[in-house]
Amino acid sequence: MKRIVCLGGGPAGLYAGILLRKALPAARVEIHERNRPDDTFGWGVVFSDATMANFAAADAPTHAAITGGFHHWDDIAIHFRGERFVSGGHGFAGIARKRLLAILQERARELGVQQSFQHEVQDCEEFADADLIVAADGVNSRTRGRFADSFQPDIDVRKCRYIWLGTTQKFAAFTFAFEQTEHGWFQIHAYQFSPDLATVIVETREETWKAHGLDSCNTAQSIDFCQRLFARYLDGHALQSNANHLRGSAWLNFSRVSCQRWHHGRVVLIGDAAHTAHFSIGSGTKLAMEDAIALTRQVAGGGDLQAALEGYHAERNLEVLKLQSAARNRMEWFENVARYAHLPPPQFAYSLLTGSQRIGHENLKLRDPAFVAGYERWLAARAGVAAARPPMFLPLTLKSLQLENRVVVSPMAQYSASDGLPDDWHLVHYGHRALGGAGLVYTEMTCVSPEGRITPGCTGLWNEAQRDAWRRIVQFVHSHSRAKLCLQIGHSGRKGSTQLGWEESDHPLPQGNWPLLAPSPLPYLEGISQTPREMTRADMDQVRGQFVHSARLGVVAGFDMLELHMAHGYLLASFLSPLTNRRGDEYGGSVTNRLRFPLEVLQAVRAVWPAELPLSVRVSATDWAAGGLSDEDALAIATALHVAGADLIDVSTGQTVPWQKPVYGRMWQTPFADRVRNETGIATIAVGNIYEPDHVNSIIASGRADLCAIARPHLANPAWTLDAAARQGYLQQWWPAPYLSGKSQLERNQQRAAAPGPA
Repeated sequence: MKRIVCLGGGPAGLYAGILLRKALPAARVEIHERNRPDDTFGWGVVFSDATMANFAAADAPTHAAITGGFHHWDDIAIHFRGERFVSGGHGFAGIARKRLLAILQERARELGVQQSFQHEVQDCEEFADADLIVAADGVNSRTRGRFADSFQPDIDVRKCRYIWLGTTQKFAAFTFAFEQTEHGWFQIHAYQFSPDLATVIVETREETWKAHGLDSCNTAQSIDFCQRLFARYLDGHALQSNANHLRGSAWLNFSRVSCQRWHHGRVVLIGDAAHTAHFSIGSGTKLAMEDAIALTRQVAGGGDLQAALEGYHAERNLEVLKLQSAARNRMEWFENVARYAHLPPPQFAYSLLTGSQRIGHENLKLRDPAFVAGYERWLAARAGVAAARPPMFLPLTLKSLQLENRVVVSPMAQYSASDGLPDDWHLVHYGHRALGGAGLVYTEMTCVSPEGRITPGCTGLWNEAQRDAWRRIVQFVHSHSRAKLCLQIGHSGRKGSTQLGWEESDHPLPQGNWPLLAPSPLPYLEGISQTPREMTRADMDQVRGQFVHSARLGVVAGFDMLELHMAHGYLLASFLSPLTNRRGDEYGGSVTNRLRFPLEVLQAVRAVWPAELPLSVRVSATDWAAGGLSDEDALAIATALHVAGADLIDVSTGQTVPWQKPVYGRMWQTPFADRVRNETGIATIAVGNIYEPDHVNSIIASGRADLCAIARPHLANPAWTLDAAARQGYLQQWWPAPYLSGKSQLERNQQRAAAPGPA
């Protein structure tokens, strides 16, 4: 490789130039930057302690120079409604962005990298003889735009405006402060990056920014507004801008950038040109410099360039996606401060600290044990218990129902019934999980009629034999455990008459199919599934009556709680989604019309279900498909269900249409439960890849949901909750008396496993 050109002289381009020059000393390495050497937007750059180890290995002189200019701090301070909360152990370091650029420029000169400033590159074809072109030209990358068909960028312009300022005020901790105005909330992200200077980023929602007239203010007027609003934190120090060289407003929208591909021929993207991460996580420069490390490693291997660029993308893409996911969570938290402003100040602070989902309860406890211990005491006092405990073991009251803890055994279809009748398998299945320590155990979706079953193996509750079989299970659970039992009832709709779950799922039975009903005659799998009949008013009356009949039987069977299944594309969910409800009458069209029949069912069931017992509704808060349920629809549906008698919303997502595109990950559906709970005030259950005690503790402690439903882990370990209690040293967890001899041994073994040093 003879010639390498880096487009952009920010940290990404400079660090790439340095590392490529070191790895390929025979190559001419050039950096072309459109601004002057010391022009920069922004003030300080933040790195975590963990990040610096990568830099040390990549280029020790650069690492030494950067760390020599660091300003360190460990604490995060949060100011909200007149209270201040401090959490330590976070390990950050800041450096002036100008200082960082100067270090990188000097190191590049030492290595013989050619640097050209005030050079506006119009087209990378200007460098026709370059073997490799590294596009480090930032969030507004001209190169990415030039080859958009290849890179396939997705640019999401976000809801907040921010202005990046500096000050001589000293901040002892990374500081978040929130101020409410007549038009909405403003917040600052402030941190010291040198002995004399600190960054202050002021952020607010676009509509709040406009309502204050900031869209028509110049930089000086904007600074004056921010100084007055955050005066109590500035102690008389002025705010300053260094963005005067930029054209237009100093207020920006954050753009979340991702690309399907990171290279096109000999052109490769790094840093903000390829991806962005919100500044609340402070990782944009980190990601860019780590991109440079990975790119150099791949290119310097000496093999085919295209294979090297493919390797670079493969190596970095997953790590970037993980950090972008965390950054998205934190970004959305700051976009929706009003959603969390109702929380008590201690919980608001905890919610902020854990908002990215990268820092959970256990990690926060490692960083600052005293902070978490104090917070657990506060949670315990609010829950009415004498001593602090892990949040997942806090009790919960729903109407007259008292739950031991916040762990729920999620509904899991067993496909093992005959003619809807639960048998000994179900007795053992539900009984075993009730003995495992969870506060609430759900039945699988129990169907309200033979034709409402998903498969021939689904349980039902439409006759007295089924009622009595369920009563046997309920009596066992009540006699031998402290768990409560929730009956979930539903109707399969267009997704019925299919094979068992471990056969060809969602496909029709080879023979013996029964007719299907749905709001609209749309098959689930086009060309494969049976086409359902569009429901008439008489059909609706019949189905509503079937739900009422099942609920009455559930009362006699002795269930503690009832849930209506209005999710996952089954009958009632099919009314709610515009993708499956194409009706032209009063039951289709607007969300109000689509709600009409599901609300009829809920109101009729609520009328026969005991008033003192809770009733829940499971919903899909998004269809994960274009044209499906909107965020506004989901909130409107939850609110209407609550008004009609639902005490709890069990928030799931998707499974409405087979072409859905969900975004998976840890606790991936929790943000939907969070939104419903904190924007409507309705209690929620969070579901979806919640599999560690830390997940449950973090969700409950932050107020993102009231209960956590756990599915697959309970299939593998029915005593998941008992194990979680032992692992956390919570000795007050109830155990079945015949199993008590195993309790102390499990607790000792878990404590021994958690202790440092050899076993």
